Amino acid sequence: MGKIGVFDSGYGGLTILKEFLVSPVLSVYDYIYLGDNARTPYGNKSTNTIYKYTCQAIDFLFNKDCELIITACNTVSAKVLRSIQQEYLPFNYPDKKVLGVVIPIIEEIVEIQARKIGVIGTRATIESHIYRKELEERDVDKKIFEQATPLLVPLVEENWIGKPETNKILKKYLRPLKNKKIDILVLACTHYPFLIKDIRRIMGKNCKVLDVPKIMAEKLEDYLVRHPEIKNKLDKNKKRIFYTTDNADYFKDFCKNFLKDEKGNFQTIKL
Repeated sequence: MGKIGVFDSGYGGLTILKEFLVSPVLSVYDYIYLGDNARTPYGNKSTNTIYKYTCQAIDFLFNKDCELIITACNTVSAKVLRSIQQEYLPFNYPDKKVLGVVIPIIEEIVEIQARKIGVIGTRATIESHIYRKELEERDVDKKIFEQATPLLVPLVEENWIGKPETNKILKKYLRPLKNKKIDILVLACTHYPFLIKDIRRIMGKNCKVLDVPKIMAEKLEDYLVRHPEIKNKLDKNKKRIFYTTDNADYFKDFCKNFLKDEKGNFQTIKL
């Protein structure tokens, strides 16, 4: 039997894990969270480095008995996930699965009747144009406006959420998209939902800011229904283990503040 792994470059993946833990369907499973806080952010690193870091995280989580891994990092999903799925997994873990965050969001966008889509993310995610490419492959009549917002991940990692300086930076980043009168805003980084309240206030009522963690929970529920060969291997003991590559005490305080009643085991590891 096995666990579900959630991997992120830092704290961002906790926004997705939180939705898994409050879902009546998903909360019964055992989870391992891995935050590579010592090497965050990934968004300003080369593709080769991102690939190397991701493979190290995958090795670690599969060696901890994970059957399925969710790469909660948009940068990983945009830059290296396809290569990992097509090259690394078949050779090393042919019976395991690694899923990302881009395709579930693309599927959600396709279903929404809106033409002007804004995307904010790390520099690596935006420069990959992954959302534009995926929509073009589906021949969808939507306009995509992209904006790199590289300062937001460090601000979240330093817990500057809600501070005047952070809001000032948010307004500067979001102004070009707001001027385009976009209908939907995609937060293409799992750190950004920590800032969603202020982002929604700045964008106004005429722009729908997608709730990415909620979408991911719904998609995972659906995925497990469609893949009983994985679902039937998952433990249902509600156990949670948290690993970080940096300071476990700080990580533990951040997690408990965000996840509230979470009583999981916290450890520092080196990849």
